[in-house]
Amino acid sequence: MANTGNQISLSTEELPKKWYNIIPDLPEALPPPHEPGDGTSRLELLNRIMVKTCLGQEFSTDRWINIPDEIIELYLQAGRPRPLYRARRLERYLKLPEDKVRLYYKREDLSPTGSHKVNTALAQAYYAAKEGFERVATETGAGQWGSALSYAASLVGLKCVVFWVRSAHDWKPERRVLMNLYGADVYASPSKETEYGRKLLARDPKNSGSLGIAISEGMEYAMNHQKTVYCLGSVLNHVLMHQSIIGLEVMKQFEKVDDWPDLMISCLGGGSNFGGFTLPIIREVLKKKHETKFLAAQTEASPSLVKGEYKYDFADPAHHTPLLKMYSLGPEAELPKVYAEGLRYTAASPIISLLRNKGLISAVAYPTDERHVFESARTFVATEGFIPAPESAYGVACAMDEALKAKKKNEEKCIAFNVSGHGFLDLPAYQKVLGIK
Repeated sequence: MANTGNQISLSTEELPKKWYNIIPDLPEALPPPHEPGDGTSRLELLNRIMVKTCLGQEFSTDRWINIPDEIIELYLQAGRPRPLYRARRLERYLKLPEDKVRLYYKREDLSPTGSHKVNTALAQAYYAAKEGFERVATETGAGQWGSALSYAASLVGLKCVVFWVRSAHDWKPERRVLMNLYGADVYASPSKETEYGRKLLARDPKNSGSLGIAISEGMEYAMNHQKTVYCLGSVLNHVLMHQSIIGLEVMKQFEKVDDWPDLMISCLGGGSNFGGFTLPIIREVLKKKHETKFLAAQTEASPSLVKGEYKYDFADPAHHTPLLKMYSLGPEAELPKVYAEGLRYTAASPIISLLRNKGLISAVAYPTDERHVFESARTFVATEGFIPAPESAYGVACAMDEALKAKKKNEEKCIAFNVSGHGFLDLPAYQKVLGIK
């Protein structure tokens, strides 16, 4: 194995020029969306409120989708390609056998807004502007997607409206300021801006919200406002396809150091960063070129892949979406609060769900007190120097746990994990969970 130091970088010329679409390579056909059988057509609604190009990509059977030159330029502006790091200091701290148990992590936290969400935000905003829309509407959980779409909208001259889960909105004022700096209008969800929000607030004025509720509000807002289009930050196929830029870079980076991951780990809520990180490598497994395993780190607050049922279900509690085949806890499920708000969603992406059902993906869920997750993140900060977002901390904790298991079993193992976002605007969570004075 060639040793080129801790950082494995790509030149701008090595930036992938195509997104990878796993649809044609899946072990069986992806179950199509279904109409619920009552009310208006949900598929027709999506066609009316979503970006047409993205919907075309959603159902595309092309394995490779060209990235337009304008989006390539936006990716370069946002700092792609991003480095892969060998976590040598963390390896030494864990006393892992040298070069036998190896840890690598991808730095998606280096985007302008601090997460991987920019990868699809730039694509969706670009297509929305090209199709003549003037405003994008969306939801956000932890605030990373709302920040990313606000940023992307500002670069292409669009207005942006964000419905933010109230429980996160209220303890993250700095991230709200960031979205405002990009020109976005941000509403705590449930809000008084939509009929669905007003209905929920009338029932419970202290409703702390959920990602599903915020999705319902974002969709309703787009329905009722001209020149406005709805953008989604996770779950759907085109989002995971845009995020495949991550895994495509990772493959090139491992080739540079003559190594390959035996295990890939990332946190998972809806599935965008996990999918983007792993799907290009899952293709290699499906082609029987490698034997890599894939492990999703979830919270027990919303353990969709661990305790959910694989079935057709709505993706939002207002039932605006078609029925999607996915591991679901039910769109109306009451989810305990956690600081990793971005993972607190009731279902997993249909693509991820199919792969889980076929045994290609495993999952683990961590306790809602989040103590172990944040303690692991503290170790990562102290050894590697980078502070992960609470969601990313789940991937960090899981990678450390798996490395120690390999050490105990005297196995040789290369483990790769994705740091999907930074935690600079999440320090109160660290302070609270770890009891820092």
